[in-house]
Amino acid sequence: MTAVLFTCAGQRVDIVTEFARAGATTVVAEADRLAPAIYHADHHALVPRVRDPGYIPALAGLVREHDVRLVVPLTDLDHVTLAEAREELEPALVLLPSAEICREVGDKYLAHRLFSRLGIASPPSWLPGEVPADVRYPLLVKVREGFGSRHIYRADDPDQLAFFLGYTPVDSFVQQRCLGEEFSIDVFCDTESRCLNAIPRTMIQSKGGESIKGMTIKDTELIEHGRRVAEAIGIVGPANIQCFREPDGGLPVTDVNPRFGGGFPLPRAAGGRYPELALALALARGERPEPQLGEFHAGVFMTRFFSHLSLTEDRDGQLVPFAEELPDPVAADRDD
Repeated sequence: MTAVLFTCAGQRVDIVTEFARAGATTVVAEADRLAPAIYHADHHALVPRVRDPGYIPALAGLVREHDVRLVVPLTDLDHVTLAEAREELEPALVLLPSAEICREVGDKYLAHRLFSRLGIASPPSWLPGEVPADVRYPLLVKVREGFGSRHIYRADDPDQLAFFLGYTPVDSFVQQRCLGEEFSIDVFCDTESRCLNAIPRTMIQSKGGESIKGMTIKDTELIEHGRRVAEAIGIVGPANIQCFREPDGGLPVTDVNPRFGGGFPLPRAAGGRYPELALALALARGERPEPQLGEFHAGVFMTRFFSHLSLTEDRDGQLVPFAEELPDPVAADRDD
């Protein structure tokens, strides 16, 4: 079985368990002992935080200890750090594009400039103080580096724009708000940035910037758009591409996140064998998986919900899953 190391796993129990179902031995590295994902892995370890000098050495130790062959980051927090430390984590394959690409797409304004250089449509964007007087409102004041739709404000006129630029506590830029329907495209590329599959889904409902309801669609234009964007940027492994279909037919891209998206369960359920493809890349011996563009089920819906895990400390102070005996029946007896 191939050992896979997941970093910054947090709540991504869905991804860890799906890799296990695909045949992987799962290892989770986390700084937070209450991160749910560590209790659903075969092995886990508490490591320093990403910015700590001991972070990469701790991961390298886990690679050696568990004979890890694949490193999969599950949030944006350590992309640049991991991409710069590929040699230290060998022989494991770090499932990320180059450090420079990680750095550019991690800064939403730099990402806009990258898209423009590559001929990828992107909403008009400006740094504060550079917004033209004749711009079309509404505009969005957006954080340059962040996730989860934090620090995003809609401005409907110049007064609101000035207010939000003064109000926001983070380094921001201004982007013209798209008017069309939003889509996400979950792609997966090999180590040569060939797109192996691209699965579009609708954004029926999002919460905190993460899709909680959606449906897969076999839209050939979006599939091809996802492939072209992923290959032009140089994606390695998974990425989530967010774009809009505008009234004029354009498909401007707002974000490219080089990791499994928050809606991972949907393309997985639709037949996107992304964990299996990732394991194949880790074990490749001169063989290349063939592209499977369009090979998935359309019309698969996803609706997400909360779950939980109860823990207690053992005699050594380690947290372990805890199941309390519940009375039967669970619901209180009713007189009626």
